[in-house]
Amino acid sequence: MSQPPTKGELTRERMLDAASRNFRSHGYAGVGVDAIAKAAGVTSGAFYAHLGSKDSAFRAALERGLDEVIEAVPGFQSEHGSGWVQAFADYYLGKAHRDDLACGCAMTTLSPEVARADLEVKAIYEAKMKRIAGLIAEGLAGGEREERLSRAWAMLGVLTGGLTIARSMKGKKLSEEIAASIRQAAVTTAGATR
Repeated sequence: MSQPPTKGELTRERMLDAASRNFRSHGYAGVGVDAIAKAAGVTSGAFYAHLGSKDSAFRAALERGLDEVIEAVPGFQSEHGSGWVQAFADYYLGKAHRDDLACGCAMTTLSPEVARADLEVKAIYEAKMKRIAGLIAEGLAGGEREERLSRAWAMLGVLTGGLTIARSMKGKKLSEEIAASIRQAAVTTAGATR
């Protein structure tokens, strides 16, 4: 039987949640330590004591966000069988996910931040993204593994890029039309599923 989390562990968890939500909503440059600490209900000193720095908080938030996708993909595959890509695309491009940057997918919101980050952050991102693409490839049918992996990367590119475009539109109607087009493109790109 595991021990209940300590007060310090709960505080750290609150800070990581606040960091994740703020980085996804405002980007790395758009939020400071004080804002993250305030959102977590702690002092800036507590932030530094638990997370060390803004950079380490970003790395932890990135890992957490990509781990959410790593957990979600097999869930969609298990729950929806051969229709998992359509279900995943429906969720990914759905209105609730499009409208909520703070809880949205780290692949979409944090990838531009990683592109400007150091090699350590890029290495973390690369390892997690390779795992995500591999999980997607496992849920695809037809062809050799290499070909399925290529389709997985293409599907990820369609979804993350499409979500960014749909989120960026002023008009809700146009955003929905783009999301519908991208949903179809993601399913077509993925091809046959298991």
